[in-house]
Amino acid sequence: MTTIRVLIADDQMMVRQGFTVLLNAEPGIEVVGQAVDGLDAVAKTAELAPDVVLMDVRMPRLGGIEATRRLTEPAVATVKVLVLTTFDLDEYVYEALRAGASGFLLKDASAAELAQAVRVVAAGDALLAPNITKRLIAEFSRVTSAPRAPLKDRVGDLTERETEVLSLIAQGLSNGEIAERLVVAEQTVKSHVGRILVKLGLRDRTQATVFAYETGLIRPAGY
Repeated sequence: MTTIRVLIADDQMMVRQGFTVLLNAEPGIEVVGQAVDGLDAVAKTAELAPDVVLMDVRMPRLGGIEATRRLTEPAVATVKVLVLTTFDLDEYVYEALRAGASGFLLKDASAAELAQAVRVVAAGDALLAPNITKRLIAEFSRVTSAPRAPLKDRVGDLTERETEVLSLIAQGLSNGEIAERLVVAEQTVKSHVGRILVKLGLRDRTQATVFAYETGLIRPAGY
């Protein structure tokens, strides 16, 4: 089994050390370093090549949002960012998701939840905590300005079936659930998802969900 390499970026030493102890006790996960702020996180990611960065949002010198953007912007970037937050409906977390984070985790998560979140994000094949993430994205996309034309135009690059699959991804459905809904093989859904991400220039399902709400493909409930 391949070991998942993790970097923890948080300005609170107790948080860094606590998460390090919890994750190092999990099979297949190794904490390879700690960073005290965003600049440190960017530097140590380049040095240590982790698979996943646990990123606090509010840090001195360089915050988690900009650090996330720097880590995920390069075309060759393979690191996944998991944002740490104290409460789920946090506008900063929403901005971090827009910047390229693959998901988020509450700081009071249990050891099992923490390990599962790291594994899910490292795999890149599932949306982290779909109900909470979807609610977060829906809430903050609701209060943003109207969908930007360039983004909305990009939906036109998708086929009708791909657009349907994107809509279901944004509703929090797994590949298996989408396959059942559309009465197709799960492998077919995986192929559709892969093409959607490539066509739209997105990193993962979380980014696809943000895209779907911001383009107006999916509207928040009640709006």
